[in-house]
Amino acid sequence: MELFCVILDTYIKDMAFSAFIDYLQLEKNYSLHTVRAYKNDLENFERFICEEFEESDMRKVNYSMIRSWIVHLVDRKLTKRTVNRKMSSLQAYFTFLLKTQQIERSPMAKHKSLKAAKKIQVPFSENEMMHAMNLPPADGFEGIRNKLMVELFYSTGIRRAELIAIKMKELTPSTKSLSIRGKGNKERLIPILPFLSTTLSAYLDQRKMLENIEDQEYLFLTKKGKKIYDMLVYRVVNSFFSEISTKLKTSPHILRHSFATHLLNEGADINSVKELLGHASLASTQLYTHNDIATLRNVHKKTHPRNRPHTD
Repeated sequence: MELFCVILDTYIKDMAFSAFIDYLQLEKNYSLHTVRAYKNDLENFERFICEEFEESDMRKVNYSMIRSWIVHLVDRKLTKRTVNRKMSSLQAYFTFLLKTQQIERSPMAKHKSLKAAKKIQVPFSENEMMHAMNLPPADGFEGIRNKLMVELFYSTGIRRAELIAIKMKELTPSTKSLSIRGKGNKERLIPILPFLSTTLSAYLDQRKMLENIEDQEYLFLTKKGKKIYDMLVYRVVNSFFSEISTKLKTSPHILRHSFATHLLNEGADINSVKELLGHASLASTQLYTHNDIATLRNVHKKTHPRNRPHTD
């Protein structure tokens, strides 16, 4: 009877975990990358409490166990930001267990995130981006593809995952627009600028010449005809900017940041930028509004009423 109870308990626990993963994928529409991160965090925590407290049932976790894991993670020299992300995974899982009435109270109820220093990401300057946009592509399929990827990041502000997921059917050359499916499976339409149309046409011509295309539905492919992947995108961006910028960190997100910052510096309405970026709230867009002091000084000088000439 005791063995049966242990097996039943394990079955219920596994069912709860599987249901949570399904919830993230099907109801929250999280990307596979995000779901994988949640899964890894929860499995690592479960392994920790099993080794340290001989407990394998997440429904019996208390905050003392969670606090011990936090100490363990900090001792491993993980950043506060990373620790907070892992705590968010736990928070989401216990909230799910609470909503599905598998626990009566979340052990994370009174948890407070570690105070992490704000991560300031410096965008590329407009001069750096103009230099990059004016560079001719390298020869061949990969050269024109890589140039198009960089141009698309900077001219639209899309996310890395969004670029990878673009399908051929989402291109509408007649209306010069691109349909992007973002976080939460929300769709938005982004205009294609004239200079981007030129590179896009050249890439599509090169794409037709690939011998074997396995992932025909996707826009961006490897030279073997398969859908591109995360590390390839990172390598392309890093390689592209390695010779024109001294910036230590270059990434697709820096290009997204540059897109938003440059638009706002040129006077774009923040709500319009929010729509282009696919943000759910204005607060998310405001994270990109780090104007340099020269820009701020110029705006302040031109617009403050006290600085205007008086006629009376």
